[in-house]
Amino acid sequence: QVQLVESGGGLVQAGGSLKLSCAASGSIFSINGMNWYRQAPGKQRELVATITSGGSTNYVDSVKGRFAISRDNAKYTVYLQMNSLKPEDTAVYYCNMVIGISRYASKNYWGQGTQVTVSS
Repeated sequence: QVQLVESGGGLVQAGGSLKLSCAASGSIFSINGMNWYRQAPGKQRELVATITSGGSTNYVDSVKGRFAISRDNAKYTVYLQMNSLKPEDTAVYYCNMVIGISRYASKNYWGQGTQVTVSS
């Protein structure tokens, strides 16, 4: 059984910063891709940032230059540093990991979501 637990959301003024964390625990053989998604009210969930097992990163255009994804493999944790936050960044943020549960099998896991609210 694998569980992802997120932390770090909250209320911040426009221009402020927040750092999200997501830690995996349980029967983990390996962790491949780590991702952050977000879903604003009335909108579809969108992929915000990705980081591969090798450390390569990618971002949606709207957050490039403001957000930074990183990972600590020893702690099975992914982070999202969010700077220069805008009201349009307001959403529930979800972490997502592709976790190897054995040498030959992997599964997709999601965190519970954490609310980020940016006031103008």
